[in-house]
Amino acid sequence: MEVIEVTNSELVNAFHRVPESIYKNDPNYIPPLKRMIENTFDPAKNARFKRGDARRWVLKSEGKYIGRIAAFYDQNYASSYDQPTGCCGYFECINNQEAANILFGTAKNWLQQHGMEAMDGPVNFDENFFFWGLLNEGFQPQTFGMNYNPAYYFYLFENYGFKTYYEQYSYSLDITDPDLPERFWKIADWVAKKPGYSFEHFTYKDQKKYIDDFIEIHQKAWGNHGNYKPLDFDVLKATLNNAKILIDEEFIWYVYHDGKPIAFFMQILDLNQILQKIKSGDLTLWNIVKLLYYKSRKVITRCRVIVLGVIPAYQGKGIESGIFHHLKKVMLKKSWYNDMEMSWVGDFNPKMNALFKSFGAEKKLTHHTLRYLFDREKEFKKAPIIH
Repeated sequence: MEVIEVTNSELVNAFHRVPESIYKNDPNYIPPLKRMIENTFDPAKNARFKRGDARRWVLKSEGKYIGRIAAFYDQNYASSYDQPTGCCGYFECINNQEAANILFGTAKNWLQQHGMEAMDGPVNFDENFFFWGLLNEGFQPQTFGMNYNPAYYFYLFENYGFKTYYEQYSYSLDITDPDLPERFWKIADWVAKKPGYSFEHFTYKDQKKYIDDFIEIHQKAWGNHGNYKPLDFDVLKATLNNAKILIDEEFIWYVYHDGKPIAFFMQILDLNQILQKIKSGDLTLWNIVKLLYYKSRKVITRCRVIVLGVIPAYQGKGIESGIFHHLKKVMLKKSWYNDMEMSWVGDFNPKMNALFKSFGAEKKLTHHTLRYLFDREKEFKKAPIIH
């Protein structure tokens, strides 16, 4: 077996071809957008290269590409833990432990050369909204940006020495369902009308204001968590502008109290419902035409909630219910949307898990973010609980 660093267009194509043989008989697999992956590895389009670096490799055996992996680090993420921690992702491999070990070892060695002492995976060299975690429960077609993998991947990671750092749960909910708890909607209606509170949805026209407000909410809502990683304005701006096809402005909501931002909600369109029909992650001109056609035909019926945050001083006041009050009106107006996937919530966040269950949401998926400590004698610690 030969591991080869991806350094030219031919090897980039090989990197993208690896999943073809692994998933050729799996009807649940939906190819991710190649352009989205390539943007991750482009320093001109990924602001994380300002404080980090990334590499990727393919594994070749008997003339065939049988695996791939990427490794990356950025100083904000690395410095958030007890030891400098890098990451690996975009892992694909045949069911062969030796092949997997070569890939993991390659990523580990490169990260060690850059001062890292641990490796998280499979994750993304970007915000954790996309391609984050190893699927371990809910082997079904995934919503856009959610990792899908064969069940045996968990054992490849585990046998190498990775352990679960935290579990990630995703829930399903039809917000227009009349059987949702009546108490929930009474609270929602009450909160939505409280004096001093205002609710407004995102617009690209005022995106600078909304990005700034989101960063402020995010810092206040999650800044006290031991593993908090500050957000970067340029990263968020690039993500929003690269993802316009996924975004309906009326699906991103902010809450203000006396003019100050206190809560944020964002859901994106499940583009995978179209990509599953196209059966290709290549955005050729013809595929773009088909994508736009299917979108106009309202093929997308599902949305994916990627973040919901309320600053601590306003938690427990029903603010989330007020957001859903306004969102329900939008979804009733756009009645072809009938399913919300709320993803993902870490097992370290019991309050948010309890909140989603109180909405009447049903847990559908479990992903794992795994960690490998390079010092095999060091004590392994799971992600701390948010209280």
